[in-house]
Amino acid sequence: MPEGDTIAYAARRMRPVLVGRVPEEIVAPQPRHARDRWPERLGGREVRAVDTHGKHLFVRFEGDLTLHSHLRMTGSWAVCSAGRRWRRSPRRAWLIFRVPGHEVVQFDGPVLELMTESRTRFDQRLTGLGPDVLAPEFDGQRFLRRLREDDPTRPIGDALLDQRTLAGMGNLWKVEACWGAEIDPWRPAGRVSDEEALALVEAARPGMAESAETGHQDRHKRIYGRAGRPCPRCASPIRVRGQWEDNRPTFWCPGCQR
Repeated sequence: MPEGDTIAYAARRMRPVLVGRVPEEIVAPQPRHARDRWPERLGGREVRAVDTHGKHLFVRFEGDLTLHSHLRMTGSWAVCSAGRRWRRSPRRAWLIFRVPGHEVVQFDGPVLELMTESRTRFDQRLTGLGPDVLAPEFDGQRFLRRLREDDPTRPIGDALLDQRTLAGMGNLWKVEACWGAEIDPWRPAGRVSDEEALALVEAARPGMAESAETGHQDRHKRIYGRAGRPCPRCASPIRVRGQWEDNRPTFWCPGCQR
């Protein structure tokens, strides 16, 4: 699943192409969206902003209309030079914005909807999100409050993935955050101190911020995907096991993660 840094990187590429412009053409090729009439409703409107919160992306148009996207496991946004071949099949495109020199395409997006700006402020799926892990000024107290409201027996590694607690964290960064802060991802959240919980977030933020700027997420993998190989810190073999209800593959070092 695309994580918060992936979504932020997509938004960063989209902004210089879309913001301040009126798309020349908007195409919604999927039959499932025919009744939504996005080309007619958005035609002639300027894009005011492209922003994100966690794994959610918003394309905001003049006239109080916002396109909300969540990619889940399969979707992606692409910014392509006009006339160039796309990396995915055109049959998988759900939405296309055409501007001079570029095409911005959303592929395979299971959540793609046009909302009023006011609805985005009251929609429970969005208002229920925790603080954005990539926010310039991270709201640590809100994060701790949400964490303490959750099940204290839940493993801290899984608790970090709950978007109601921390928006934007995904499985890769959960693994790397726990390793960076030297905390066992299997430890119950109720046995993780506030200082340790904040250290987990701070262990992830710099790498996520750099990935959001460059798009190079893989360079920050220290133990993710490296089961059986020596820990870069203590040389103990990295282990992996599915965690909690979603059975997400969780990598950790039993030698140095407390």
